[in-house]
Amino acid sequence: MNILVLNAGSSSLKYQLIEMPSQTLKCVGLVERIGMDDAIFTHEKGEEEFSETLPILNHEIGLRKIAETLMDDKIGVINSVDEIEAVGHRVVHGGNKFSKTVVVTTQVKDSIRELFDLAPLHNPPNLTGIEIAETIFTAAKQIAIFDTAFHQTMPKKAYQFAIPNEYLNQHHIRAYGFHGTSHKYVSEKAIEKLNKKDSKIISIHLGNGCSMAAIKDGKTIDTSMGMGPMNGLIMGTRSGDIDPSVIFFLMKKFNKSAEEVNKLLQKESGMLGLTGHSDLREISEKATEGDENCKNALELAAYRIQKFIGSFVAALNGLDAIIFTAGIGENSALMRKLACENLDFLGIDLDSEKNAIRSKNIREIQKENGKVKIFVIPTNEEVEIAKQSYQLLK
Repeated sequence: MNILVLNAGSSSLKYQLIEMPSQTLKCVGLVERIGMDDAIFTHEKGEEEFSETLPILNHEIGLRKIAETLMDDKIGVINSVDEIEAVGHRVVHGGNKFSKTVVVTTQVKDSIRELFDLAPLHNPPNLTGIEIAETIFTAAKQIAIFDTAFHQTMPKKAYQFAIPNEYLNQHHIRAYGFHGTSHKYVSEKAIEKLNKKDSKIISIHLGNGCSMAAIKDGKTIDTSMGMGPMNGLIMGTRSGDIDPSVIFFLMKKFNKSAEEVNKLLQKESGMLGLTGHSDLREISEKATEGDENCKNALELAAYRIQKFIGSFVAALNGLDAIIFTAGIGENSALMRKLACENLDFLGIDLDSEKNAIRSKNIREIQKENGKVKIFVIPTNEEVEIAKQSYQLLK
């Protein structure tokens, strides 16, 4: 079964064509700068890579470009769009309506639209991608996979905020958590490696967006993100956890509007706000060269991870393994080192030599006699989306 995995952002379209159940990657590509005359389109098939700059003024033009390329005589992989049997769509927010993967219906689309307020930057383009795909890949089933779904197993004590009950009961204001597709994928890989029926795992997804999840017996019991993807860990441009008093102070003292404060905390804070840079590689280099702001930012980010590790160990009442995943988690030996420092009393004991090895494979980086497994597991949200789509249809 050919499954096209589609991730529609506000100005981008990422895609992969995966053959299931073999999980064979046929091609991968990206449309960037949608809405511009100089949009960038890239497409990879095996070792071949194709790139083009052209005007792509909306998502429909972008998706039609993808479809044309998939059928191209030289770099295409199919003869007809009808060969695609399913399109798996990443949808960021499923609210409390979706706890599993679903076939897209009119009702599902209406529900995604109702959740725009909870994810105004993500759900609208996600829905746009679905609606356009329906007109192009007419023979395919459209499947929605929700970032929040994996975390719907959280108990009420973990997701409810201490505000009047009516805001939860009537307006569904609560913690939902994100990166669920990634946390699900890597935690299942870790459970396979542990080879034990009962498991207590902390999954640490570190990219431009960062989150952690406490996973017991394969199910989330707590996570660092909340109603939106802004709180918890320090991220590339997002502040992570912040005292609500700071928000009111900023509004009163500097006469900032709610929109201005939201922009500050979403796009101008985190590592960017602390250092002037959002790329951890650049921050790490400058810290090594003695930049105090960069050194301080790394300490702050690592300390926040450690605080969540401690609280999640308490929530889990023990720990079998921690997982580092996503761009930073998989590639930054420095961040893994800082996050694991002085946690040997919890059984977390990092082996520096193993940690320094770069690899695309799943690997363990704890010391020989370490009580807690420390896994580095490359995430693959696209394969997880294809897998869930295939399982639903079969």
